[in-house]
Amino acid sequence: MNNNKMLNYIKEVVANMPAGWLNITTHRLDIYDESQAKTQFLKELETLYSNSNAQLSALKDLPTAYDYIRLGHPLSCVLEWGVAQLNDLKWENAISFSSNTVPVLSILRKNLLEHKNTQILYSGSLPACFDGKVLKDIYGYQFELKQIDNQEQVTAFDGTTIYLTKNEIVSATHRTANIDFYITLYDDLGSILLVNGLSNETYISDIQHVRRRETIAMTPANCLTALHSLVDQSKIVRSNTNFQQNKTAVLEAITKITGSATKPLVASSGLSIQYAILMGLIDDAVQKHPGKAIKIIVPPNCYGGTNDQARRVAACIENVEIVDLLVDGDNDMVQSINTVLAQIAIEDAVPYIIAEIPTNPRVEVPNLIELKNVLSAERKTASGAFAVDPVFILDQTFCPNVHFLGENEILSSVRTISFASGSKFPSGGQCTAGYCVGNTKTKGLMAEIENHLMLCDNEATELQYEILAKQLPSMNQRIADAYKNTREFVNFIHTVLPAAKINFVSDELAEQGFTPSVFSLDLPTKGANDAEKEDYKRALNLKLIHLMITEIPDESKFCVSYGQLKGCYWTIPATSTQGTTKECDKDYIVRAALSGNMDLELHKRIFSKFVESI
Repeated sequence: MNNNKMLNYIKEVVANMPAGWLNITTHRLDIYDESQAKTQFLKELETLYSNSNAQLSALKDLPTAYDYIRLGHPLSCVLEWGVAQLNDLKWENAISFSSNTVPVLSILRKNLLEHKNTQILYSGSLPACFDGKVLKDIYGYQFELKQIDNQEQVTAFDGTTIYLTKNEIVSATHRTANIDFYITLYDDLGSILLVNGLSNETYISDIQHVRRRETIAMTPANCLTALHSLVDQSKIVRSNTNFQQNKTAVLEAITKITGSATKPLVASSGLSIQYAILMGLIDDAVQKHPGKAIKIIVPPNCYGGTNDQARRVAACIENVEIVDLLVDGDNDMVQSINTVLAQIAIEDAVPYIIAEIPTNPRVEVPNLIELKNVLSAERKTASGAFAVDPVFILDQTFCPNVHFLGENEILSSVRTISFASGSKFPSGGQCTAGYCVGNTKTKGLMAEIENHLMLCDNEATELQYEILAKQLPSMNQRIADAYKNTREFVNFIHTVLPAAKINFVSDELAEQGFTPSVFSLDLPTKGANDAEKEDYKRALNLKLIHLMITEIPDESKFCVSYGQLKGCYWTIPATSTQGTTKECDKDYIVRAALSGNMDLELHKRIFSKFVESI
């Protein structure tokens, strides 16, 4: 390929790109084909490139690159495409990360599961956050670590060879046959991994999956900075931000919002912080309860990322197992927790519980006094000794304004860590950063969690801190305004479509502070048997969503998020948020997320039109 032509084309693309490529975190599922994802976007981009077409109108028509910015996005795809072309590789072989260490971990994970040797070579110095001992002792990864002067001295190795280098310019990499993976570090921008050699392409989907579940792609803003370096073949120029000032403001805002006494931790995404929580807790258990089994207790129908990540952690660590926690519908969370903890106590294992309050997508809240009591209860092992008390890992993304952890709050006396996805209410959908806090009983645990957050280089970026500093102060008011619209819309649906089952909080729960702006809708159905009824309902779900997004295109959007600054989002959890959840546990219902800034009366009129059509 003519590199000058390619670089000039990317320069035009960057100059003409849609604004949403830089500042939108949620993308339309109605123009997204998950089976093609990045493939479809780049195939059509290459067609535009062949026609020398970088016009805004053409770029706007490109299909969604990934369903969520955490997995990848238009600018990460363009960056990876350009880097791959510069290195004479297929574009699948270039993968960008916000983290400098997770790309290494992605290869180590696959080799662990396949019992394959790994050597990590590096020139200069390793990232400051790289901790080989913890990676071996806690993550279970095995590898040799060696500093070299240059790659020409690398000889054949019985296993995988990773080569780490640092660079200030996004440029071509000189490659040799004895190195399987090149990872170039760009300090605070992140890193780019190159898959070298046909035999190593089997790693690509596994590497992508690690990026999907344990970290994020290089962020849009950092990709843009990297692209400027790429097209100009010049040193990376970083923008100046008030990083420390913004970080201080964010930590203070989170402390005020949550009422927690511990130092908040802020990560590049909700799953990044969740990964740090899990690995930090496992590290603590290995130190304090050596030899004991560790049980991660997780609802099988919760958010797919949570479910999948927990199972992926368990797959890598010998003494970690998953225990299903049934929480929705006919199952009571408190009773389920009591049953599970009783069994784990008998086994003398270490219990870590992950649960959402309210639950997703059924928007249910357990009896909190009963929850506190069941978590606080002392239990005995089979030998009569006291069992290890649980840690409750609370996902309160739906209602991040509710105080659970502060002094004298409902879960202040139970070891509890709360986390929230920052792409929802905290940032209003403007970035993916997530955060966690703990109560006073978890101070030691929070220190371990911070260690693993830093080891994985998954702390929030400077721009993410800047966005959160702007948006967090207004969060509670936005939650109140969005709840008001949601309650009015739910009451309206009750009136015009009483046969529908709506999952939403009661007025009594709202008075206790649970004011989500998300509800799920189980539409009425018909048919001669269960299969026909299910098929009819699923078709009706899509009919409703497509009517709303067609009739109200400026406000209604088919996507997975909520807590947005404006408009109304629609999705079907079974095909979006529940992702890798087992089919039998999926919810084929409609989930709607309203904001405080939308034309509610128009949405009512279009919903009435839908009711008339059925």
